[in-house]
Amino acid sequence: MRANRAIPLFAVMLIFAALLASCASNPEARQSETPSSADQTDGQRRARIRLQLAVGYYEQRQSAVALDEIKQAIAADPYFADAYSMRALIYMDMGENQLAEENFLQAIKLAPNTPDFSNNYGWFLCQTGREKQSIAYFETALKNRAYQSPAKALNNAGTCSLKFKDTAAAERYLSQAFQYDPGNVTTNASLARIYFDRQDYERARFFIGRVMKADVMNADVLWLAIKIERKLGDRAAETSLATQLRRRHGGSAEFAAYQRGAFDE
Repeated sequence: MRANRAIPLFAVMLIFAALLASCASNPEARQSETPSSADQTDGQRRARIRLQLAVGYYEQRQSAVALDEIKQAIAADPYFADAYSMRALIYMDMGENQLAEENFLQAIKLAPNTPDFSNNYGWFLCQTGREKQSIAYFETALKNRAYQSPAKALNNAGTCSLKFKDTAAAERYLSQAFQYDPGNVTTNASLARIYFDRQDYERARFFIGRVMKADVMNADVLWLAIKIERKLGDRAAETSLATQLRRRHGGSAEFAAYQRGAFDE
């Protein structure tokens, strides 16, 4: 049975980021595992072409065709870790969690020093009810000095720490992520939520403002911004944001909550 795929916007963004990280070239991280073009066998070259095709098909939401291309890539090169990682991400998106886990673990077994694989598997664990277990994999990725995308693992670690209510760890991870990538919408939204819950409304306003400057105006962002402005006593800003919430998301649960004055739910 396929899992429910109705996941929050921020989770979708993180999964897509993980997918891109998995498929990106990272010669510093993989130079001991991936031969140069001149040293590749015919099978390895065919495998890489098949994987490129698989990524293209997957981006077009043709999962079955993408999986077939990956199958052929692995047939050409059974030790091609990137192919297993890509297949894991596709199975994860399909809700085939057992198959996803098998492929994540195979990718890590073949290329244990590839930080993207540790990050992606950590995110998988976080999404399948093993949030605490996921942190060790994010830490493994972060310890690798060749890792070119530490903000992703830091953001994921922060998001997953929030799931098991370790707010102090979440703030630490997310604050570090912000230093690497201050424009990341997920990081800013998560920090806004942390500071709102802590009643540090000025800091919450700063971070939610960065989200809205990125033109992210989904209902939960606007609703949080409204609640922040209400706590700060800025009724003009609150009214303006409420107008946007009504216009953009008039049928949402957030607008319904605004209408009944449920500011503290």
